[in-house]
Amino acid sequence: MPELTWQKSTYSAEAANCVYVAASPAGTVHLRESDEPDVILTTRATGLQALICGVKDNPGLLGG
Repeated sequence: MPELTWQKSTYSAEAANCVYVAASPAGTVHLRESDEPDVILTTRATGLQALICGVKDNPGLLGG
């Protein structure tokens, strides 16, 4: 896998609780959190979009 350029989410307020995202040339999106940076979730942009829309529509899914 090529080197990924990680960006911290603008919603991540504290250094200990950050979500990072990176896009690869192959069109996949990678997500990780600062607590476990070696655990990386990989999806396509459409999958990430569906997740974000689902959480926005149902904030209780994340305990909020």
